[in-house]
Amino acid sequence: MQRPTLLARTATDETFAGVTYHLDGELVPALTVELNSAQTIYFEHHILLWKHPSVTIGLRAMKGALKRMMSGMQIFTTEAQGPGQIAFSRDAAGHVIALHLKQGEEVHVREHQFLAATSNIDYTFERVKGFANMLFGGSGFFIDKFHGAQGDGILWLHGYGNVFEKVLAPGEEIDIEPGGWLYKDPSVAMTTNIQKLSTGIFASMNVVMNRFTGPGRVGLQSMYLHTEGGGGGGSGSGSSGFSIDT
Repeated sequence: MQRPTLLARTATDETFAGVTYHLDGELVPALTVELNSAQTIYFEHHILLWKHPSVTIGLRAMKGALKRMMSGMQIFTTEAQGPGQIAFSRDAAGHVIALHLKQGEEVHVREHQFLAATSNIDYTFERVKGFANMLFGGSGFFIDKFHGAQGDGILWLHGYGNVFEKVLAPGEEIDIEPGGWLYKDPSVAMTTNIQKLSTGIFASMNVVMNRFTGPGRVGLQSMYLHTEGGGGGGSGSGSSGFSIDT
């Protein structure tokens, strides 16, 4: 099997769907977007680094706001309109990547990894339930769904550590630690696999992995973080891919 490929960490004057952006920095990277007067982007709260004074800021309500509020997820994102430059950075070491979505394309993203997107990209979510997804102290986990429903657009994600991509052939599989995956194509199936460790001091422990089956892309992050309140999709505070039978 060909190993995953490291994605580019920097970009200068990269343009897609009429939007130009730059990716700079190694340890804590920054995304800078050039907006004209007709362009709007939305982004996660608390990641704004700097902006030109002519760029205006507002709130953008999200679809399914009531369900998101009941689940403890954000119900608003921040919206910026040009003209001018605006820059973003998450306060963590990592890797910012840009996914160019053509009209009609969709990508599924691990919760809490979204950075920003052009305004023509729809943002919804799905809650993944089931016993295998509650092993890490949550009631399941969320997958954010981004869809180019209104035309070509750009989705920017923040991965912890470095971000790699594996393109799976039809039927090809890869097992990834639950906190290690970042995004996947809708055509890639994801299941949770539990392997019991039956010998030695680990006799009462399980190894939990997410199995991805192609065809399509799957993104990996090398410094996965487990945040409070998630599940088998890689959240669960302080957890790894192990569970203990009780």
